[in-house]
Amino acid sequence: MPTDLRPRPRREVTSFVRRSARMRDSLRRTYDAQLGGLVVDVPQGELRTSVAADAPALDLGALFGREAPVVVEIGCGPGDSLVPMARARPDVDVLAFEVYEPAVAALVSRLVREDVRNVRVAPVDAVGGLTRLIGEGALSEVWTFFPDPWPKAKHHKRRLVDATFADLVASRLAPGGRWRLATDWEGYADQMRAVLDAHPAFVTEPEDRGDRPVTRFERRGTAEGRAIADLVHRRA
Repeated sequence: MPTDLRPRPRREVTSFVRRSARMRDSLRRTYDAQLGGLVVDVPQGELRTSVAADAPALDLGALFGREAPVVVEIGCGPGDSLVPMARARPDVDVLAFEVYEPAVAALVSRLVREDVRNVRVAPVDAVGGLTRLIGEGALSEVWTFFPDPWPKAKHHKRRLVDATFADLVASRLAPGGRWRLATDWEGYADQMRAVLDAHPAFVTEPEDRGDRPVTRFERRGTAEGRAIADLVHRRA
């Protein structure tokens, strides 16, 4: 008979697949040195990448040290898109949600090396982060580039972009704010279009990659014969 009767943490809907990996000592030092700086120190919930239920919303002006339009990127990885896009838009601040700590450390190392000062990264799940850390109408853009496609039909319910998540993003965007999405899976692109074209809070704009650079990930998808869809939806 089990003796540990403590309740297990409840698993919440998340924006990612958890992949554990050891971090090199040099990356660990970089990560630890920037905790509370470029790496946002977020009150942790019961799960390592969750946000405490009583965590206050971030003061974005204090976080970046100025008042400027704020963009959120969901799942930035090591910053292949994020860094050049942030560097090209110094008048905008970018908050990235990324749970994979080695990727966060690699991103932070690049930000320091290239002296990009308008980026912060929160090592927590984007669903909890948007829900608890971002106030309503606080964002000028949200970027969701190449979220996990969950290609098997039985896993489609795990895809991030659905009507419920669209409600959340809509509530965090200011009127006129844009949600930019990219995927190299045709079926997921169709799902995104169906969800957002029908959503009353969004106006569909022409598909456009804009200033999003071509990344190694995208090149791999193209080499495997997958077309890239870049969707743009504006908050009404």
